Amino acid sequence: MTQAQNVFDLKDLRVDRGGVQILDIPSFSLHENEFVSLIGPNGAGKSTLLLSIMGLIKRRSGSLLYRGEEIRSDASWLELRRKIAMVLQEPLLFDSTVYDNVASGLKIRGVERSEIRKRVMAYLERFNLAEMAQRSARKLSGGEARRVSLARAFAVEPEMIIFDEPFANLDPPTRQSLTDDMDRIIREKGIAAVLVTHDQSEALRMSDRIVVMNAGRIVQLGTPAAVMNRPVNEFVANFVGMETILEGEVLSNRDQQMAVMVAGHEIDTVGSERAGDHVYCCIRPENVTVSVSHPSEKSSARNVFPGRIVEIASMGPFLRLRLECGFTLTAYVTRESFANLELSEGKGVYASFKATSVHLIRRRAG
Repeated sequence: MTQAQNVFDLKDLRVDRGGVQILDIPSFSLHENEFVSLIGPNGAGKSTLLLSIMGLIKRRSGSLLYRGEEIRSDASWLELRRKIAMVLQEPLLFDSTVYDNVASGLKIRGVERSEIRKRVMAYLERFNLAEMAQRSARKLSGGEARRVSLARAFAVEPEMIIFDEPFANLDPPTRQSLTDDMDRIIREKGIAAVLVTHDQSEALRMSDRIVVMNAGRIVQLGTPAAVMNRPVNEFVANFVGMETILEGEVLSNRDQQMAVMVAGHEIDTVGSERAGDHVYCCIRPENVTVSVSHPSEKSSARNVFPGRIVEIASMGPFLRLRLECGFTLTAYVTRESFANLELSEGKGVYASFKATSVHLIRRRAG
């Protein structure tokens, strides 16, 4: 990507609080028409990064370029904020009607009255709020208030939009409906967007790229598939749901067909590590198959281990099984499969997974 194709670029951004560095971002760019999600544990620096993008927090160092032009003066920051909309976890609605709340950003920007009405009514329709236009915003449900907040943000027709946990504490159907509407409008309008979320499925579904943050730093940035299936270190692997992380040592590598010793058992995998390297073998639970008979003739999986079920936990439509196979494996099975296989705690099973399902991370010395 060239700079001209970026909506904004952050360079050498550092933020301190109480004399302690809380944000250190050497570089980060948002591309035209791109949707990026920021994920990470509480306190990772996600919201601080958003506030820095908006120029709402004091920086120790760093610069922000918007479409290639560095933002320096107060006037240029004000002009930038007029091009950006921000949606927070709390809707922060005015004590007025739904219509007036959606119109507020347009009035601040000095948009003509006829254009204000046109845009407000269009976005009230888009978010199923038209019948509530004259209702007091203080009498809305949580889901309705979030819809008003979104309509207000989109009505100003921003070049870029920032979301900071806008759907937290909503019930799943309402959340799904709102994210579907939001994603559809963003794609239709070609708006660049940054979303902070703790819902990884949300990030996976909507994002072009995912940023994983920890301790004020970007730990990994890439496509959803790369972040979820090829984490760069043990922290990211744990955070994105690689529930099986096993310490091992590479025994051999022949044309990237590898054998790794884990707790006295050989695991077949693929990769470029060399014999003697110490690694983590990371396996997603949905890539582990559980059967009650040996799957040798029915499966292409090169890794098959006998074991027993030591723990069962509900995961919505799935059940999470912890298996003891000489090492611990985690697997997800559907409730239908669980019933058909007559599985239960303590039952002997076979666990299998493909060599390509094992992601290797080289362990640091010491």
